[in-house]
Amino acid sequence: MRGKVIKYGDDVDTDVIIPARYLKHGADPQVLREHAMEDLDPDFREKVKERRIIVAGRNFGYGSSREQAPLALKYAGIEVVLAESFARIFFRNAINVGLPVMEVPGVSKVVEDGDVVEVNLLSGVVRVIGKGELKGTSIPEFLMEILEAGGLVPYLRRRFRAENSPDTR
Repeated sequence: MRGKVIKYGDDVDTDVIIPARYLKHGADPQVLREHAMEDLDPDFREKVKERRIIVAGRNFGYGSSREQAPLALKYAGIEVVLAESFARIFFRNAINVGLPVMEVPGVSKVVEDGDVVEVNLLSGVVRVIGKGELKGTSIPEFLMEILEAGGLVPYLRRRFRAENSPDTR
């Protein structure tokens, strides 16, 4: 994937990714999309119209374990989040909802807001156009299968159907 970057700093918590006051709407994609990042970046909705990649510093997604946080980013149009590090629960929730995330040491020091990057999740290579390459943690094949299915639930449905089809009995 290739795209322009929206950059944030360290410690972006789930309360600013999707404020708790909107959780009463459950996982309504329209609500999540409209309010993603609004407490941290009031211009996020405008930025995401032309920029689909978030780059951040350390500890992205810490705080509440709400899965609405990665859902909000996904429904807002974010295609991948690259960060120095992630809160473990956010990382796992992102994979489970089908939002690619990758740890890339040094990314917050090299990439600037508006830069164009190319991301290869399998190899872990991030090309920063005009600046060189960074090596991130590649996504293991079993997690790629979940991402390619659109998340854990569609992955399990597909796998269950395949295992129970008359051809495999």
